Amino acid sequence: MYLEKRWGQYATLILLAFVWGSSFILMKIGLKSFTSPQAAAIRIVSASLALLPLSLRHIKQLKRKDLKSLLIAGFIGSFIPAFLFTKAQTRIDSSMAGMLNSLTPMFTLFIGLAFYKIKILRMQVIGLILGLMGAAGLIATGEDLDLSNINSYAFFVVLATICYGTNMNEIKARLSHLSGIQITSLSFMFLLPVALGYLLTTDIRTAITHEGWGYHLMALMVLGVIGTALAMLLMNSLIRHVPPVFASSVTYIIPVFAIGWGVVDGEVILPVHLLFMALILLGVYIINSKGKFRIIGHFRMLKRKNSNRKF
Repeated sequence: MYLEKRWGQYATLILLAFVWGSSFILMKIGLKSFTSPQAAAIRIVSASLALLPLSLRHIKQLKRKDLKSLLIAGFIGSFIPAFLFTKAQTRIDSSMAGMLNSLTPMFTLFIGLAFYKIKILRMQVIGLILGLMGAAGLIATGEDLDLSNINSYAFFVVLATICYGTNMNEIKARLSHLSGIQITSLSFMFLLPVALGYLLTTDIRTAITHEGWGYHLMALMVLGVIGTALAMLLMNSLIRHVPPVFASSVTYIIPVFAIGWGVVDGEVILPVHLLFMALILLGVYIINSKGKFRIIGHFRMLKRKNSNRKF
């Protein structure tokens, strides 16, 4: 399988960054007609319906021992963050949301160490720090970042990153025996009735009176199908083959694509942007080193000892 190979892991990570890097603008479009809870519910319903054929196909693989972890993957990994992000974006801009989203690897590490007893190398911690510095640098040098926009709504994004960190560790620790398709489809099967039931209790009639509501609805549906269903399929498949911290480092790469969209739109890319991009890629590479640096250091130490022996 391609995810067992290093190139496949990096390709998946970059694809996820591209997809999720486009999610903020889709949320912003959807919020023009729909309230934040409605937008989140539409996103989850769209994703669940897209995954429903797979859910029905794999329902036979549903076992009682996996139920708790699948509920965590569904509600903590997707449902709750969807509502938190749309709520946050009613009061903070996309750049600020992107910067706060970069906290995900840190929380993944902290939660993994505290509750899942994961092992991490010193070099991977260094990779985390480099990636965070690169992501923060890219966003800080952008034109849209307004630090005065930090308010209590920013904590919704922070809470979402904690949810992501919990989800990644839970999948790695307790659902690795299932495929990414099984994890995603079965977890979203539980979300459909909850999200749809909630959506039907909201004032949809008012939302559809807004000009362009159909376009705004389409943006949320695309966000659900591609930015949630497809993205979670890729992410849950990736987590089974790599450390959770590496999978979560996708949030470092998202600002790279934000800069890329700006270039397409006619913005100028500066040398400092390239520097921060290189810092991010170096950090991600080190995170996924899988002990490579430790092995090299150990080999050098043995070689030094052997050279000092007297024969």
